[in-house]
Amino acid sequence: MHHSMAEGVRRIDFHPWEYDPTSPEGAAQAARQSELVAAGARLGTGVFVAPNAAVFCDNLTVGDRTYIAALAYVTGDLTIGADCSINPYAVVRGEIRMGDGVRIGAHTSILGFNHSMATDRPIHQQGTWSKGITLGDDVWIGSNATILDGVTVGDHVVIGAGSVVTKDVPDWAVVAGNPARVLRDRRTDSRGDSAPDLATDLATELRAFADRAREQAGDLLARCFEDGRFVDRPAALAGSLEPAVRPWADAVEIADLLLDAPPPGFSAADLVRRLTARQDPATGLIPAGDEPLDPMDGPASYHVLSVGYAVRLLGGRLPHPIRAVHTLSDRDVVSALEARDWGAQAWGSGAAVDALATACALNIADFSAELADGGIGPLHGLMGWLSASANPETGMWGAPQPGPRWLQAVNGFYRLTRGSYAQLGLPLPYPEAAIDTVLEHAADPYLATPDGHTACNVLDVIHPLWLAARQTGHRRTEGEAWARGQLRRALRSWVQGAGFAFAPASDGADAVAGLQGTEMWLSIVWLLADYLGLADELGYRPRGVHSPDPLVRLAPVSER
Repeated sequence: MHHSMAEGVRRIDFHPWEYDPTSPEGAAQAARQSELVAAGARLGTGVFVAPNAAVFCDNLTVGDRTYIAALAYVTGDLTIGADCSINPYAVVRGEIRMGDGVRIGAHTSILGFNHSMATDRPIHQQGTWSKGITLGDDVWIGSNATILDGVTVGDHVVIGAGSVVTKDVPDWAVVAGNPARVLRDRRTDSRGDSAPDLATDLATELRAFADRAREQAGDLLARCFEDGRFVDRPAALAGSLEPAVRPWADAVEIADLLLDAPPPGFSAADLVRRLTARQDPATGLIPAGDEPLDPMDGPASYHVLSVGYAVRLLGGRLPHPIRAVHTLSDRDVVSALEARDWGAQAWGSGAAVDALATACALNIADFSAELADGGIGPLHGLMGWLSASANPETGMWGAPQPGPRWLQAVNGFYRLTRGSYAQLGLPLPYPEAAIDTVLEHAADPYLATPDGHTACNVLDVIHPLWLAARQTGHRRTEGEAWARGQLRRALRSWVQGAGFAFAPASDGADAVAGLQGTEMWLSIVWLLADYLGLADELGYRPRGVHSPDPLVRLAPVSER
């Protein structure tokens, strides 16, 4: 991405905070930014990039109202959040991920790469490598500071002028020196009172949240029971809602998590009957209205998960095997997966794998004596194709896209691995590469927007990080910094007596608290807490769709 040089010294280039997009400078900025966009940059609104800033990025994403001032040197693979500033003469190079509200002082160097220095040849003949640098939200970096490759700086951090940061910095810390060390916690006063134990502080929040959720569980379930049926959200708040099966399953999951019992007023046997009444004996699928019975797409495929697990939570099982999947051959499944668009539609493709693998797992768990092969069906063919088709460079099955770069691939990765590797207790093919991709996606500014901060999008990051962490400690500190911020944000989103909304900060119906949002966020809170080693504070553990435990484990060939 090349830049144009302006003649002379201009005040606006060194004082970019004075930029007004509606001023005459707006036209010059539009031209400047058009050059960057043409080279592949993604720029938010109200952005200012000084004409004499050196911007040579392989990938560049800049959030709203962020500016890059005069003579800054910016290069590499950068994701910069909203309301950030890169002041004059600052150097930002390598693989860098910044949250929102990051202020970088003049003459600061943020160096997300390093040189190799093997002894077999001169250093100038060797290449570079990168672990990357992550900067959280609300970070103030003083002038002349240096941050070295591999460092993660948490949220709300202040880094003193001239500091050399060589190690990770926790949330709320004030650090200074060479090498930088923690001086105090910003939440204490300047008299140097001892900083609180952040893990203890978060543990207290988790216990208080879980107690409040349990106290209000009956109210939130009653709020979503209308006209003799469970609805996702009250119709008066979310508009008219068609009768659906999933709200019944969500109500069962919530009651199991918070009350360790069926929803108040219902017996387990009655709920099993209601949930399975429409199961088609021939296919084993559960339709939604007149929708076609497709085992890989649509509501009926998701009912394999939602109803299949809800019935098991109630101590029952589906009345009929899911023959629509069991009768598929390995070749059928491979052909169907090969025909899907794993780039633009990775989420839907991952969901199809989730439904297929869950159907096989339920058949094995509940119908192994009734089905000829013990319920395995096309599972071996499915898992063989998945393991052979994963990308070793990214750990994904999907590919980056023009919009939020990794949204489809990471969301698809969650659905696919939840139903297959996690549900069967199998290791991921490329866990470290997957972590790299998921953390890159987690830093995408879109996820912090009202429309991007949804239960799906947070779940689709934390579950892969949590799952991959069972195999490797790769970049665990960065993942934990992200998880702490997300956990605190989630706990603040609980609506008294109503639970969680699917998209708490949005403007539409998804901002109304309901059963789907509550069921998903309760599980997300558990996963975030467990990733941080704090899940025991909640006093609950998911047992349904988002269970951390495998539904079945395949016996090794030597034990069959």
